[in-house]
Amino acid sequence: MINSPTILFFDSGIGGLSVYREVKTLLPNCHYLYCLDNAFFPYSEKEEQAIIERCVAICKKIEQDYPLDLIVIACNTASTVVLPALREAFTCPIVGTVPAIKPAAQKTESGVIGLLATKGTVKRPYVDKLIQDYASECRVSKLGSTELVKMAEEKLQGKPVDPIRLLLEIKDWREDLALDTVILGCTHFPFLKSELMASLPQVKYFLDPSKAIAKRVKDLLGEVTGQSTKLNKVYCTQEQHLLLNVFEQFVFSELKILSMEK
Repeated sequence: MINSPTILFFDSGIGGLSVYREVKTLLPNCHYLYCLDNAFFPYSEKEEQAIIERCVAICKKIEQDYPLDLIVIACNTASTVVLPALREAFTCPIVGTVPAIKPAAQKTESGVIGLLATKGTVKRPYVDKLIQDYASECRVSKLGSTELVKMAEEKLQGKPVDPIRLLLEIKDWREDLALDTVILGCTHFPFLKSELMASLPQVKYFLDPSKAIAKRVKDLLGEVTGQSTKLNKVYCTQEQHLLLNVFEQFVFSELKILSMEK
């Protein structure tokens, strides 16, 4: 039983809000912090060791402001590399975000699965191991896209999604009529779900792990008593136009810029 715990969400961009909104639905009375390492965005094109070092350093810096009860790495790319280092550096629970490969293998009717993720995630040995362990009898088509990540960021900032630009990113899948299940393997992609559904009409299932992550967070924290009186705060690593406007829609009211070496 914890009295209004402080939960930190960490991502390189604003895609992690897809996980945050599910956690907040289950746990409305917690104190929420969100950090986007936008000076280093996108993580998918950065070296693994650099991601590990920045992630640990940034979370440590935030911990100086608030004792953290739980950290959610709301980024698939970061989760594939940083979890062991974070668990060594912090005593609080660390929850990662990994592609829903096992549920996809259980859900597919045709045996053909698409993994839509960042270029970094689709190359990780960790992902190959998940496929080998849980989807070895399926055909898994991996598609890594930085462009779709940028499109999701732009959509959240109020820009319309260009359907032609989106179609160019997924054109190979449009011809794969056996594809019936797509894993949204980046936290940005649930924000493009309606556009993806319209562009891939043969796909029956789009799998987003956010609800499962929220349940995991709730299980780890147990019963939450009381209601937080602290303001929800956003941390970023470089100034970004209209950033707070986006986060205000998700009940964040303060913004702090962290000074980090790139």
